[in-house]
Amino acid sequence: MNLVSRWAACLRDVAVAHWVAAFFLALIALGVHAVTPDGRPRQPAEAHWVASWAVAPLDFREVAATPANTGRSLPAGNDLRGQTLRQKVELSLDGERIRIRFSNRFGKTPLRIAAASAARGTGADAFSPATLRVLRFGGRTSLTIAPGADAWSDGIDLPVEAGQTVVVSAFFDRTTPFATVALQEPGTTWMTPGNAVRTPMLKNPTPLPLNQIVTGLDVLTTKSIRTIVAFGDSITAGGAEATLGSYPDMLATRLRDTQPAGQDVAVLNMGIGGNRLLADGIGPSGLSRFERDALRQSSATHAIILLGTNDIGRAVFANVPGAEMKQHDVATAARIGEGLEQLVKQARAKGLKVLLGTVPPFRNTPYWSEASEAMREGVNRWIRGRQDVDGVVDFDAALRDPADPQALNPLFDSGDHLHPNKAGHAAMAAAIDLRELQE
Repeated sequence: MNLVSRWAACLRDVAVAHWVAAFFLALIALGVHAVTPDGRPRQPAEAHWVASWAVAPLDFREVAATPANTGRSLPAGNDLRGQTLRQKVELSLDGERIRIRFSNRFGKTPLRIAAASAARGTGADAFSPATLRVLRFGGRTSLTIAPGADAWSDGIDLPVEAGQTVVVSAFFDRTTPFATVALQEPGTTWMTPGNAVRTPMLKNPTPLPLNQIVTGLDVLTTKSIRTIVAFGDSITAGGAEATLGSYPDMLATRLRDTQPAGQDVAVLNMGIGGNRLLADGIGPSGLSRFERDALRQSSATHAIILLGTNDIGRAVFANVPGAEMKQHDVATAARIGEGLEQLVKQARAKGLKVLLGTVPPFRNTPYWSEASEAMREGVNRWIRGRQDVDGVVDFDAALRDPADPQALNPLFDSGDHLHPNKAGHAAMAAAIDLRELQE
């Protein structure tokens, strides 16, 4: 090979080397330089929606007819026409982009939202004007939701952090009866006349005792986030001390305090006071609402299920005149076990990990009898013996009185011998093995 040929060959080699180097740099830029354990290229994380806040909705008519809610000062009128509804929600995750879920699940007529907005809250019903974002739905500024349906807004660029509040406002220009609601802490929902979706601070708004229509907020992220759905009744929702913290709230705090990336965990409280596993009553039965309230939460990864107390307790009234207990509604330990097994199968089919909670004690309440106690103990034996779940949370052992295992520990008793107090909810959160929530 003469000198010219050698020089040409060298140039070709250099060109090839540069091309190869450029190719691998491109791969690195695309994020496929790493491989999975089985040797396949690891793809870059895709942005996905993750639930940062959610509530379990109820039918307003049912809430208004429940004697326990007579002290909630429900509004005399139940029409949102010509009103702006404003609600604030507290987030559990960071994000740069969010979307809002509106629900007409219990409505009997179409729900029209004429205008809506979202912004970062600054306290009470106020928001920061600089963060105001108009909500759109498929590019439009208005939305009509069919009876029984839910709908998401388009995503909006609004940087948020865990612990911050987002204020959501919606204006209704047509007849809009109260229909889909949730029981929330006071000071989270207001109503004011006219279209005030762009008004940073409302003038003398009417506070409402119920969250309405807004049932979820997602953030868009590329992070791998664990989203834990706590599914249950008032013992999950917060019971007699809902304003003082619930075990899901305390579990979220515990996770944030013990994880290096604590903000990468969301805990959603899907508890409904008085809810039953097997039969409708206060809220749809756990069996009928599990799909929508738990499995459809965006990117849910875990479910902690604690249901059965009201099924067991209500069985005491099966033969009481006026109780209106249908025979097929009367629970047995076997039927409760079968119901819980259905929930486990549904969750596993969707790829969620499942933790089952044992039923806490309730001696000295109207729910208690020797028969109901035997049923409770039978259900708990069934739960503790499960081999097809990812974990069992022994809430019974965590809350019972060492001197009387059929009763709540006095240190954890809210006073009604059924619902845990704040210390009791802390004990429930502490009873959960965090290792079972790490994968």
